[in-house]
Amino acid sequence: MPSIYDIDLDRNVANHQPLTPVSFLERAARTYPDHLAVVHGRQRISYREFWQRSLKLASALAKKGIGKGDTVTVMLSNTPPMLEAHFGIPMVKAVLHSLNTRLDAAVIAFQLDHAETKVVIVDSEFSGVMKDALALAKVRPLVIDFDDPEYGQDAPYPKGARIGSIDYEDFLAGGDADFQWSMPDDEWDAISLNYTSGTTGNPKGVVYHYRGAVLMAYSNTIHAGMAKHAVYLWTLPMFHCNGWCFPWTLAVQAGTHVCLRWVRPKAMYDAIADHGVTHLCGAPIVMSTLINAKDEDKREFPQQVTFNTAAAPPPEAMLSGMADAGFAVTHLYGLTETYGPAVVNEWHGDWDDLEKPARASKKARQGVRYASLEGLVVIDPATMEKTPADGETIGEVMFRGNIVMKGYLKNRKATDEAFEGGWFHSGDLGVMHADGYIQLKDRSKDIIISGGENISSIEVEDALYKHPAVASCGVVARADDRWGEVPVAYVELKPGRTASESEIIEHCRSLLARFKVPKAVIFAEIPKTSTGKIQKFRLREMARDG
Repeated sequence: MPSIYDIDLDRNVANHQPLTPVSFLERAARTYPDHLAVVHGRQRISYREFWQRSLKLASALAKKGIGKGDTVTVMLSNTPPMLEAHFGIPMVKAVLHSLNTRLDAAVIAFQLDHAETKVVIVDSEFSGVMKDALALAKVRPLVIDFDDPEYGQDAPYPKGARIGSIDYEDFLAGGDADFQWSMPDDEWDAISLNYTSGTTGNPKGVVYHYRGAVLMAYSNTIHAGMAKHAVYLWTLPMFHCNGWCFPWTLAVQAGTHVCLRWVRPKAMYDAIADHGVTHLCGAPIVMSTLINAKDEDKREFPQQVTFNTAAAPPPEAMLSGMADAGFAVTHLYGLTETYGPAVVNEWHGDWDDLEKPARASKKARQGVRYASLEGLVVIDPATMEKTPADGETIGEVMFRGNIVMKGYLKNRKATDEAFEGGWFHSGDLGVMHADGYIQLKDRSKDIIISGGENISSIEVEDALYKHPAVASCGVVARADDRWGEVPVAYVELKPGRTASESEIIEHCRSLLARFKVPKAVIFAEIPKTSTGKIQKFRLREMARDG
């Protein structure tokens, strides 16, 4: 029988609305219309303007026939159009696909076709590789150029030529600032698409839904301690897990986005000092850049700045250096499939009094679940039984909750495998401690995380095998003070063949994005099992021992 609470108490438009992060920006614009929303070089954009520009983008897209389920691909730096895309595209129920700006043309072309892209918005910095990708792709999207007026004379890369049929500002000019935007039909609908590196084959398209985006925005506000009118510096690429959902997060508290196209020490210190930055996110490379900056590039600032990092645990020396420089580091962990970080190392005040080794062991742990994540466990994947919380028994880290992806686009097999047993299988191996904190021990999929970017060791190995002198090879991660990890290649040559380290590296550069190229090539006999399988653990030991 139905419960008494279900009789004559129905959902209706007055008491039930699908969640959407667009409502955060609408509220901020109505409540604080004149508050500073975006800083970009000399540009200052209020919340009123931010809202109106997002509406005009949505209107202009609608006039081109873009609607529910259509993919709008953007290849943009951390600039205002990227922020506007996070709101304007969902306003017409379309799906935002953010491209990693470091990818090569072939991978971009695959993503454009796989996502069935209808519109591309491309920054002139990346127009060259986008032009090559479009030539390889089957889709023929509308291409819109963004020519950034704040590009700067000190740019490390020259602007590329325009490749589209219309300029971004002209496109917006054709939109209506009074456009009536649309709520999603269902908060389960797709809001964005982010591709993750796979261990084999093409990358998988991770689909986010509106519900997860909203809950991540709330959780980020809580776990990053973002007060009203927080000021956020964009050092984390917005293309990475939708910037860990911080483009939507800032609107909750009507915060200020400080855009940064290139992560450089002087620009970061100037932004922190001049704009009163309170928060930023990034990989260890960003921390290293800050604390190792030249004295003339550093600036003093009175506020403490929260730095959220989600790669390998920072070493004690780096944490001390960050503290001395005025930064408080929060250690996070997550995956593209969990909208970015979904685990936080919640720090206890009494841990500050521990001896250095004990304190470091606490900081090395990934932590506990986000408030919006329902389950975080370590499970034996063979039995699907939880491992004992002894800090020693290794299992696979698994997630459950509303900030887990909708699934992989057009890949039911991979989706079913990822959700087998009612949990999302991360592929990361770890342990559960007695107090409920997890700690990673290894990556079962051999993904190398360098500067916050995922590198598939198999993809690099495939490139190495295309060299005519390579008989056998293995690629593993080697610890690096600057990047956290870098790929190194162990290569066994064919009998009678020769090749130099520089030749192998140059070969890889012709086939891979630059950040995926091995930082070193070691010629050696590759350790194998009796069945001929390469022993990656032996290669990791060799890399660790130098």
